[in-house]
Amino acid sequence: MNLHKDENPGQHPHHELQLDDPLTAEGVADAGDLGYAKSLKPRHISMIAIGGAIGTGLFLGAGGNLAKAGPALAFAYAICGMFAFFVVRALGELVVHRPSSGSFVSYAREFLGERGAFIAGWMYVLNWSTAGMADITAVALYVHYWSMFTSIPQWVLAAIALAVVLTVNLISVKTFGEMEFWFAIVKVAALVLFLLIGIFFLATGREVDGNDPGFSLISDNGGFFPLGVLPVVLITQTVVFAYAAVEMVGVTAGETENPEVLVPKAVNSIMWRVGIFYVGSVVMLTLLLPWSAYSADQSPFVTVLSKIGVPSAGGIMNLVVLTAAMSSLNSGLYTTGRILRSMSMAGSAPSFTARMSGSHVPYGGILLTATAALFGVALNAWLPEDAFAIVTNISSLGVISTWCMIMLCHLVFVRRSKEGLVHRPSFRLWWSPWIELITIAFLLGVIVMMWFDKDGAGRDTVLMLIPIALCLTGGWYAVRGRVHRIADEQEAPPVDPLQ
Repeated sequence: MNLHKDENPGQHPHHELQLDDPLTAEGVADAGDLGYAKSLKPRHISMIAIGGAIGTGLFLGAGGNLAKAGPALAFAYAICGMFAFFVVRALGELVVHRPSSGSFVSYAREFLGERGAFIAGWMYVLNWSTAGMADITAVALYVHYWSMFTSIPQWVLAAIALAVVLTVNLISVKTFGEMEFWFAIVKVAALVLFLLIGIFFLATGREVDGNDPGFSLISDNGGFFPLGVLPVVLITQTVVFAYAAVEMVGVTAGETENPEVLVPKAVNSIMWRVGIFYVGSVVMLTLLLPWSAYSADQSPFVTVLSKIGVPSAGGIMNLVVLTAAMSSLNSGLYTTGRILRSMSMAGSAPSFTARMSGSHVPYGGILLTATAALFGVALNAWLPEDAFAIVTNISSLGVISTWCMIMLCHLVFVRRSKEGLVHRPSFRLWWSPWIELITIAFLLGVIVMMWFDKDGAGRDTVLMLIPIALCLTGGWYAVRGRVHRIADEQEAPPVDPLQ
C-alpha cells in the first residue's frame, strides 16, 4: 500500500474518516514520520516515562519548597501530578489514535489547523531551548561542587556538557535510548535507596539528628499546613514545572514497534510513580526531619543523608542531580529534533530541520536546538549568577503552553469522534470534556499565580508573554504562504499504483 511521502495531515474532510479503513490511516499520516528507525525497546520507553517524571524539581527544588510550605508540599505534588497524568493520558489516547514522532504538534495540525501546530511547535522549541540553557548551567554548577573542577570556568563546563549530549543524540536513536535508560536507572535507584533508608529508620525508631522519626515530627511542628494554605497555593507554579517532560513519552511513539501497546502501559505507570517517588519522598523527608530543617540552598536528600551519617552524602546526591540535568538536556535535544522535522515538512520551520542522517536521526532540528542552547553557554560567561533563573522562567511558559495545546487537541478529537469523523480507541481519557477544561483552567490559574508572586520573578515571566506573542504572530505571517502552498500541493489524496 502506498504511503505518499509528502502527505500532510491537514484538517480536510478526507483526513477525518474512520481509522479502521487502512487508506484512511494513510491519509492522516505525518510526512515527518517517514525515515525513522524503530530502535527504541520496551525498556527504553518505560524508563523514558520514568525519567520524564523525575528531575531536578524533586532532587533539588523540594528543599526550598519544603521551607516555604512545610509538609503540605506533598499535597501540592499530588495535585499537580494528577493534572500531569491527565495531560499525558490525553496524549496517550492521541498516540493510540495515530502514533507520530511529531506528537502533539502533529495532532495540533490535524485538529487545530496549521496555525495551531505552528504555535504549539515553536512554544515547545522555546521551552526546550531555554530548558537546555538551564540544564547546561545546572551541570556546570553541579560539577563545580567537586574541588578539582572549581578552577574551570562555568561556561567551559557548560559547553562540554552540551557537546557530550549532542554527540550522543546525533549517533543514533538507540544510543539516545540507552543513555536515557541509564540516566533513569540512576534517578530511580537513588530514590528507592533513600526510601529504604527512611523505612529502616522509621521501623527501628533510630534518631535522626536528635529527632525521633515519625508523624510526631509533623504534628509537633505545626501540622501539615504550618504556614497556612496560601504558601502551598503560591508554590504550585514551581511544582508544576517539576513534571515538565512527561509529554516526551508521546514523541517516542514514532521510533518504537507497537507504540499502541507500549505507550499506554508507560502512561498508566506514571500515576503510581508520581505517588511513590514524589509524594512518598516528600512525606518521608518530613517524617525524618522537621520541615524547617530544609532550605533552598541544599538538596533535601543531602540534608537527611548527611544528618544520619552517610559518608559522602553530598557527593553522591550531587552526582544524581547532575544525572537529572544531563537527562533533561538529552531529552530536550531528542524531542525538539523530531518536533522540528514534523514542522519543517509542513513548511512552518526552516527546511534544513527536516534533514535526516544515514542513522535515521533528524540532525537538522537537533543542531538548531543545540545552537539555541549555545546562548546558554554565552549567558554563563556573561551572567553566571543569574543564568539559571532567567532561562528557567522562560521555559515555564512553554510547559504550560504545551500542556494546554495537548488538552485542546484532545477536546477537538473527542468532538470529532462524536460526529463520526474519527474513531476513539479503547485507551481513553475519562470524563471528557470536563477533565480537559478543568486542566486548562488549572494551568491558566498557574499563570495567574505567577503574576501575584511578587517575591520571585513570576510577574516578569508573565510579561514575557507579550514579546513571545509578537514573535509568534510575526513568524506565522512570514511562513503562512509557504505553509498553505505545501498544504494545497498535498491536499489531493495519494494515488494507488494498483489502480
